Amino acid sequence: MSTLQSIRDQICDRIQQRSASTRQAYLKLLHSMQQHGIRSGLSCANLAHAVAGCEKAQHDERLKNNLKNLAIISSYNELLSAHAPYKNMPDLIRATAESSGAYTQFAAGVPAMCDGVTQGQPGMELSLFSRDLIAQATTIGLTHSLFHGTLCLGICDKIVPGLLIGALHFGHLPTVFIPSGPMTTGLSNEEKSKMRKAHAAGEVGDEVLLAVERASYHGEGTCTFYGTANTNQVLLEAMGLQLVGSSFVLPDTQLRYGLTESAVKHLIQHCEVENPTNDLLPFALGVQISAEALINAIIALAASGGSTNHTIHLIAIAQAAGFILNWDDISDISKITPLLARIYPNGAADVNEFHALGGTTKLFRELFNSDLLYPINTIHGKTLDHALEWPVEKNGSVVWEKNPILEIDDSVLRSAQRPFSQEGGLILVQGNIGRAIVKRSAVLEKHWVMESEALVFNYPEDVIAAFHQGALNKDVIIVLRYQGPKANGMPELHGLMPILGRQLDDGYNVALITDGRMSGASGRVPVALHLVPEALNHGLLSYLQSGDRIRLDLLNGTLNVHAPAIDTIQKRIPLQPDLTLSMQGSGRECFYWQKVHVSSAEEGATIFKDYFSP
Repeated sequence: MSTLQSIRDQICDRIQQRSASTRQAYLKLLHSMQQHGIRSGLSCANLAHAVAGCEKAQHDERLKNNLKNLAIISSYNELLSAHAPYKNMPDLIRATAESSGAYTQFAAGVPAMCDGVTQGQPGMELSLFSRDLIAQATTIGLTHSLFHGTLCLGICDKIVPGLLIGALHFGHLPTVFIPSGPMTTGLSNEEKSKMRKAHAAGEVGDEVLLAVERASYHGEGTCTFYGTANTNQVLLEAMGLQLVGSSFVLPDTQLRYGLTESAVKHLIQHCEVENPTNDLLPFALGVQISAEALINAIIALAASGGSTNHTIHLIAIAQAAGFILNWDDISDISKITPLLARIYPNGAADVNEFHALGGTTKLFRELFNSDLLYPINTIHGKTLDHALEWPVEKNGSVVWEKNPILEIDDSVLRSAQRPFSQEGGLILVQGNIGRAIVKRSAVLEKHWVMESEALVFNYPEDVIAAFHQGALNKDVIIVLRYQGPKANGMPELHGLMPILGRQLDDGYNVALITDGRMSGASGRVPVALHLVPEALNHGLLSYLQSGDRIRLDLLNGTLNVHAPAIDTIQKRIPLQPDLTLSMQGSGRECFYWQKVHVSSAEEGATIFKDYFSP
């Protein structure tokens, strides 16, 4: 056993030991649901209702107990470019299932908001909370005791974690995720970023910037930068829930249609109509989401330089499967995982370029060569190490090739022998201010250690105003607080990146410390995110003042205020801002209950915490 394997296994063991009672409670629940059986106890009236909305010619067939019935849970809407391709996908899924002797029912449509549209708007304060709502909506669709397997159609930020958390509550069923793919490459991400900074500085107007944004976001599919949506896809593949190599195939292509058909057929193979032993199926979702699968997801996240949002989502997903995961686990895995990919904002390439160079198939091979990934089961019916084949379209069907001829570009995707860094993209920083997550892979080493006076703000609008007033034209650590889950729902703060990036370009050393979020688009600026305890929970963050001297050290993983003395700071009376504006308007009043009961960022920022505690 290699050293890396040994460390990995130690982390996996401690997760399992820490989670022994909660995991047992979760599996006990799944066994109970499995033993209850599909359609068991449904009355004649129940069954009549279940088929009444289907084609009349199929009523009799659908009532036969020897036919597999698959639930479709979809987040299709016309607001998310990535979800637009899902519009007609149920028809393809239905035809594929029926050709294989199975049936489907569209069980639920779940809400899905576009963070790109709500960015900087009041509605963004509902984004993180939407994940748990999606989980609830998913369970409502699956609660009818009719289905032998689940097909989840979702791809973007909070949608995939929400679908997975909801489906895990029916974890006795096999579950497959079907991606829609990225949009074709438009204007380069670097050019887009350049124009955003120019607009923030007042050098170009709205008309110019709108033309740039439209050239960047121009069609169906996910945005092509490596944010949360595309990180979702890599992690699903690493956990075996999505066909390897399928994530970044373009929408509306024969290969995309073929991969969708293949995913449906593989799910059907993993379903069983009769299970005399009443044991959990080998490909039941709750079995597949094991401690090893979670470790795989963290490794894939760290090796690819993925979104910081998953340091929240993975914890919530783990809880739904009965596991207790924390930031120490994620950070320790990142320390032994080489950084093998540079995709924007960590580099210049987009996900289409990453895919053309071998994408997840090549990335996972390198991680197996480093003795890191676990060979878990995948929906392909193979263990992950044997599923690393490249899908291509030939004569209208998908063919899986073992060793395709691909280009090599070391600026985007590297071998484990020549990584960009010996450690992964994420780091935990901690000290007397609290604990926070930094996406270090996007930050140049010369900015890894910074000590400076702080400028403290309670609203992002005040940071932007200070920029325009020239108050940020110096080396400075910006502290933005009251952006945590309890304060205002933890909206993403992407609107700050153009101005902070501009300050960096102008030669100033600048960093940001916040209890808010910034996703995968944090860019080159050192940003300590998700700080706990958040300001509203009376963490030291709430006592800081402009002029305090702070040190952010990404080399040693520390975050401390050095002057004045801590006991002096703690004698201050924190001036809490008026948060009533975050309680009303744009539907925010409907989510008051979530703000009251939401857990901390390190606990998954969820309202479902502790539901499997003994």
